Amino acid sequence: MTVQHPEGDARVRALVPLPELTLPALRQAVAALAPSRLPELYEDMQRAFVQAGEDESVVPIHMFYRRWGVVVAIERQPDVAQRLRAAEQALNDEDPEVRARAIREAGEITRAAHREVAGG
Repeated sequence: MTVQHPEGDARVRALVPLPELTLPALRQAVAALAPSRLPELYEDMQRAFVQAGEDESVVPIHMFYRRWGVVVAIERQPDVAQRLRAAEQALNDEDPEVRARAIREAGEITRAAHREVAGG
């Protein structure tokens, strides 16, 4: 993990490189970026492995890795993670225009993270 001090900004921002899509690398990144989500990671992993066994397919495991790669891609950029949380909160707004903007914002953030994880 690298710590940088952006010019003109007194806050310290921890930047974690996008990890390989392996359990140890993703677990380490989630522990560094969003430790409160570790139980969710483990529950999701367990569901993926059970589903893989039931389906006799590795697809659920690959989907698990990709899903958590996207989480890390977002969480490793504090400004992007904050924008996503704000958009998620705005989904509860009474104003349909605010909700529509929130859906677009969340979609853009999520699609960009998926592209990053896919290598594009």
